[in-house]
Amino acid sequence: MLYIVGLGLGDERDITVRGLDAVRRCAKVYMEAYTSLLSLGLDPSALSNLEKMYGKEITVADREMVEERADQMLREAADADVAFLVVGDPFGATTHTDLVVRAKNMGVEVKVIHNASVMNAVGVCGLQLYRYGETISIPFFKETWRPDSFYEKIQNNRRLGLHTLCLLDIRVKEPTLESLCRGKKVYEPPRFMSVNTAISQLLEVEELRGGSAYGADSLCIGVARLGSDDQKIVAGPMKKLLDVDFGPPLHCLIIVGEMHPVEEEMIEFHMIKS
Repeated sequence: MLYIVGLGLGDERDITVRGLDAVRRCAKVYMEAYTSLLSLGLDPSALSNLEKMYGKEITVADREMVEERADQMLREAADADVAFLVVGDPFGATTHTDLVVRAKNMGVEVKVIHNASVMNAVGVCGLQLYRYGETISIPFFKETWRPDSFYEKIQNNRRLGLHTLCLLDIRVKEPTLESLCRGKKVYEPPRFMSVNTAISQLLEVEELRGGSAYGADSLCIGVARLGSDDQKIVAGPMKKLLDVDFGPPLHCLIIVGEMHPVEEEMIEFHMIKS
């Protein structure tokens, strides 16, 4: 059986009791490490903490392994119990849905164990979850590639008075373009988009598009290390959040829509001080 186990958002202790029981039963344990990361990161000491807590050796699964060589893991799951650990909730990324489809097509039984994810934990900022529109992802801009397909989605959310959750780019073990051209992969250093970079890119897109979807004075909420003891939540206009130090990753950003009076009261607790 393949167990796909959500780990939550904080550290190794955020796994559910049911999830921990499943992991301890498994012969092999993999941990996905490219759609998100726990706050403790993936350095050897952090992995050691996970392994001590779970009582199992953990194999880190990068994007290449999951998207190109997942069949190896699924073949193992056909003969024994295998755990695939996912930060947040298992279905927070489309890659994991694809993994379930591939497993079922191979006749491998799948059991999913859920946990908290950014999609529900973001409610801590004070905005009501059912007042959000379509979630968007903001990728890092490059000199020759500055995608802005998210703009219309923000615009539509704003027209409806809905909030927009912006998930920010994570680049872990990404091959450089030059190395791909040469046929021998060399990887970029890990990069995690900050709230500040996201706002800077958003304002650049607005200047180019000119559709008034948002602007420097638009109210936003920057969130860092959601679910951790040192999480940081700051609300304010885009132009002011640009100068806030949100600290280490992971970050996300919310573009605020129309607010209920209770939401307005909650946001005041996080409002940037002039």
